[in-house]
Amino acid sequence: MTESAIRGSHRLIETTPPALDAFLRCGCELVYDSFGVSPIFLNLSIRNRPNQAVVEERWDFEPHPPTLEYEDGHGNTIRSHRLAPGKNVVRHDAIVRVSSAPEIGPAGMAADRVEDLPVALLRYTLPSRYCDSDRLMDFAQERFGALPPGGDKVQAIADWLQANIEYRTGSGSPLTSASEVINQRFGVCRDFAHTLVALCRCSNLPARYVTGYVPEMGFFDPGTPNDFHAYAEVWLGGAWVVVDARFNTRRIGRVHIAQGADAVDGAFATVFGSVQWISFNVWGYQVPSRFATLSRPVDLADRICGTPLVRVE
Repeated sequence: MTESAIRGSHRLIETTPPALDAFLRCGCELVYDSFGVSPIFLNLSIRNRPNQAVVEERWDFEPHPPTLEYEDGHGNTIRSHRLAPGKNVVRHDAIVRVSSAPEIGPAGMAADRVEDLPVALLRYTLPSRYCDSDRLMDFAQERFGALPPGGDKVQAIADWLQANIEYRTGSGSPLTSASEVINQRFGVCRDFAHTLVALCRCSNLPARYVTGYVPEMGFFDPGTPNDFHAYAEVWLGGAWVVVDARFNTRRIGRVHIAQGADAVDGAFATVFGSVQWISFNVWGYQVPSRFATLSRPVDLADRICGTPLVRVE
């Protein structure tokens, strides 16, 4: 069942869609060296949502275009491609309209009873490869069991992760699960997301892993290279609510790319075959409306974010 079907089967909180009054340029370039014909599945497409609208989008593939596009079981748009022997370049670029208002946090929101959840959401209450909630039941009960299920508990989990898990650049591993993150007490954004998702599932709160772009709108530029970001969404009050334990603050201009049970479903590229990753470049920054076009080259000189001042026209 797609997300649109989920939303149609359950009453949502009545909210006014935000005004999409800012422009972002976001995208990536991936370069591979393939030692034969190698299938690759790309999970990079940006879909229109109430808080984001795609103005312009472009894909470039070298040496040849993709063969198939389809929607997976989590509602993501996947492009199936075949890497040719030798050098291959995949480039995705987009202009997206977003709101200049901070996103809504989970505090104070109510949780649905399990018996009232749409059936399609029940899988997001269960353990998965990286969100091993079954191993964390005792830990979750000890730390958060006194709190009733709902947004305040979710916020308490995010606060605990922010205070007790060190963000350590370059420490990410495809082998690390949520229980291991709690034991080692450090990780990267995907580890924060997996652990928050797992701890929410311990309380029967549907939670999913999400990937996206997070520009520095309203925040100082930390000086680190741009990258994809991983965070969580928790089903509260009849809607998916963003919870980002890595930053643990209400961000501005977040662009949602993909979602799933964990990083297995949210990987930006899944490659089969003998392939070497040569280079990886990501961009995501606010531009003035006059520069909101893909006819201009990617250029950080066009950027108007990276300071506490949010600039809109």
